[in-house]
Amino acid sequence: MSKIIFIAPYPFQRAPSQRFRFEQYIDTLRKEGHEVEIHSFLDEKGWNTLYKEGSFIKKGFSMLRSFGKRILLMPRIKKANHVFIHREASMIGPPIFEWFIAKVLRKKYIYDFDDAIWLPNYSESNAKFQRLKNYSKVKKIIKWADTVVVGNEYLSDYAKQFNQSVTIIPTTIDTLNLHTTNTKQQKDKVVIGWTGTHTTMNYLDSIIPVIQQLEKEYPIEFRIISNQCPEYKLNSLVYVPWKKETEIEDLSKINIGLMPMEDTIWTKGKCGFKGLQYMALQIPAIMSPVGMNNDIIEPEINGFFAAKKDQWYGVLKRLIVDIELRERIGVQGQKTVIDKYSVEANTPAYLKLFR
Repeated sequence: MSKIIFIAPYPFQRAPSQRFRFEQYIDTLRKEGHEVEIHSFLDEKGWNTLYKEGSFIKKGFSMLRSFGKRILLMPRIKKANHVFIHREASMIGPPIFEWFIAKVLRKKYIYDFDDAIWLPNYSESNAKFQRLKNYSKVKKIIKWADTVVVGNEYLSDYAKQFNQSVTIIPTTIDTLNLHTTNTKQQKDKVVIGWTGTHTTMNYLDSIIPVIQQLEKEYPIEFRIISNQCPEYKLNSLVYVPWKKETEIEDLSKINIGLMPMEDTIWTKGKCGFKGLQYMALQIPAIMSPVGMNNDIIEPEINGFFAAKKDQWYGVLKRLIVDIELRERIGVQGQKTVIDKYSVEANTPAYLKLFR
């Protein structure tokens, strides 16, 4: 039996990047005979204060407590057969723990990330901490790693500047145990939806005028599922607080899923997960043609692209009035997820990392 230690920033089952990058595979690894430990940087108390405005002193004590936990973890690392680091071992400061693992303990580690995390990106509630993030450490963590695992080609190209041992495993959907409900298309009030955190809600700004026009023409609902209430002036707006317990049920009530994004060096690193969630539930997805979205979508077959306002309006109007189009695109989208982006399809590649 081999022992695997996972090192991650956030508590178990709290952050999407962890849930859909490695936590979905934990049970399979255990069934394969591996002993698995997961060690988060933040504890539950630290997680609960992370995105609150202010709370600077509480956040400071949380960071000190987290560094203490990491120091105590180092002796256990020596006994592990495999070490897997997701994003970073510590959320602030230089990569001292990665350096210690690689150079002092001389342990090989797998390094995993699914965003362009070498670029500054932070919420206003953590603006004071962003100066401590040390984004430049990513290249060092990549260089010291035995293997690097990333979510798409763009991230792979960056990682290969510092390490040639790079594997692409997409951020995956569990179509057997989690995303198991199919949305029911309806003719009367069509639900257009978006899901995401407050940190990415600004991507909706560019298409709000489109929704304002459509709500004058059709009996639509614009559903936003998020951790923070939006401030858009829309008659059709319905806000649903994001809850892990009802996540799939809430998503399945959407008839058309939106994934607008600006074309930036940050968004090129995104792994298209929002769109994949829609598609897994047979929700036709409209996505910006940015980054990995271009690999996922075959226009008019399993989804749609839209960049300009008139394109968003045109595609949305077609889908609102044509229930058969919604159903056909939804079926093909789900097939794409099952064949290429599901946990089941990617389990062999994932298990290979630990052999």
